[in-house]
Amino acid sequence: MIQIRQLKLMPGHSDRELTEKAARVLRIRPEEIASLRVVRQSIDARKKPEIRLIYTVDVKLVGAREEKVLFSCRKNPDVGPAPEVRYRFPEPGKEVLAERPIIIGTGPAGLFCGYLLAKAGYRPLLLERGEDVESRTRRVEEFWKTGVLAPDSNVQFGEGGAGTFSDGKLNTLVKDKDGRNAEVLKIFVENGAPEEIRYESRPHVGTDVLSRVVKHMRERILSWGGEVRFSTRVTELVIEGGRVRGVVCENGERIDAGAVVLAIGHSARDTFAMLEKKGIPMEAKSFAVGFRVEHPQELINLSQYAQRSPEALPPASYKLTAKTSEGRGVYSFCMCPGGYVVNASSEPGRLAVNGMSYSGRDGKNANSAIIVSVTPQDYGADGPLAGIHFQRRLEERAFRAAGGAVPVQRYADYAGAEREKRERHVPADFAPAIKGGWKFADLRDILPPSVRKAFLEGMEAFDRIIPGFADDAVCLSGVESRTSSPVRIPRDETLQSSVRGLYPCGEGAGYAGGITSAAMDGMRVAEAIAARYQIFQNGGNDGTVSE
Repeated sequence: MIQIRQLKLMPGHSDRELTEKAARVLRIRPEEIASLRVVRQSIDARKKPEIRLIYTVDVKLVGAREEKVLFSCRKNPDVGPAPEVRYRFPEPGKEVLAERPIIIGTGPAGLFCGYLLAKAGYRPLLLERGEDVESRTRRVEEFWKTGVLAPDSNVQFGEGGAGTFSDGKLNTLVKDKDGRNAEVLKIFVENGAPEEIRYESRPHVGTDVLSRVVKHMRERILSWGGEVRFSTRVTELVIEGGRVRGVVCENGERIDAGAVVLAIGHSARDTFAMLEKKGIPMEAKSFAVGFRVEHPQELINLSQYAQRSPEALPPASYKLTAKTSEGRGVYSFCMCPGGYVVNASSEPGRLAVNGMSYSGRDGKNANSAIIVSVTPQDYGADGPLAGIHFQRRLEERAFRAAGGAVPVQRYADYAGAEREKRERHVPADFAPAIKGGWKFADLRDILPPSVRKAFLEGMEAFDRIIPGFADDAVCLSGVESRTSSPVRIPRDETLQSSVRGLYPCGEGAGYAGGITSAAMDGMRVAEAIAARYQIFQNGGNDGTVSE
């Protein structure tokens, strides 16, 4: 197989044009190409409005000519043998696993951990406090319509985790020398995601497609002998002699297990409190807070493409970072082209927001979280759960600001006299696109003063990069407080807590920051369990109740 990099074509080109371009680079006829696979596609907008698509492709030739063609192209740095990075799941270990492994949580970390273990024959039991994705979707839509919150089945809790109601972005900065990233995308495609996510530089699936993928993955887990129980909240870990021995559910049921994966997500605050009570080592960690910021999508398109409504190109996105005068980091997070702000609350009397888009990304607004880094020194308290208490204070202020509706404020009103004067780019009647009830309100007292100052400095800096980013009519909504877990659960090189058999996993445990990185961490934990234990066949726990 031959790999060609830096193939440039106009947007809207045909498959035939891509094949012909590859043939010209290799100095062969198009008919000599047996197959062509796109490995990567990105957008080059450096010479706006002349936009180009840049490809990396793997080419298989007709007959045994690859060595000869590679020799003829030896002086071209963009042509070479295609590298092969194959994901390999480990062979089963030697220790006996008396009971099937338990996975707490079915977000990306828990779901992928369960998927690989089930496929390998370990028959995992997945316990999820929320509902299945179909029931959960109905519940969330009802919440957005009525404001009636279901504390255990909402945007944060339920099958698929918090990422189910997001933009469904699948890019990650995690290094992929072992092929886990590619395997995550492969599994998504095998379960209904579009093929192009395997090569796009910024892949996404959207909440509508992701919901179907999650359901298909669950069905495969069941077909391989695994079990998934919904509306099953774990309230206690059974620990004896420094080892985990099982879990206790809210209904009093005890389920024995020698391997328990803690994939609880970043919002399971009651579970973190239970872990602290049980003496599980935890520590407060830094994260970030801020507001969702909305702009007309055409404004972002104009900035990135020099076109308001480009043809044959996706809605434009951005990634922005700044350092403030006091040394805080400010950056965009979870940018949703053509998307919506959503009420992502999970506790009564507290309000948090997130961003979401469908696969078509065809909404009129773009939104992103503009967030400010905070550290344990900002939390106003000590202890491993100080960051959670800090989050709750912000969310209580956000809830009060608009009486439980999502509070929204124009940027000019939020910044007041601190705002620089500038040319107007956003219409004065620009309206937010929000899932859930919303009201104009005062956001100025939600963030601590030093964080508010940093947010304003960041907005002004970003306006110099994207003209109109900090216009008068730009809409802010808040509070964005669930960017990542404020807690880390330490684990050793075997991926276990100091409590043996307990495997902290994914974003909630502090080891991931998005759908793909959480899925990859779930895979790592599945590998660690498989490499240690024999395939579970029968014996100890078969899902029965212990007194």
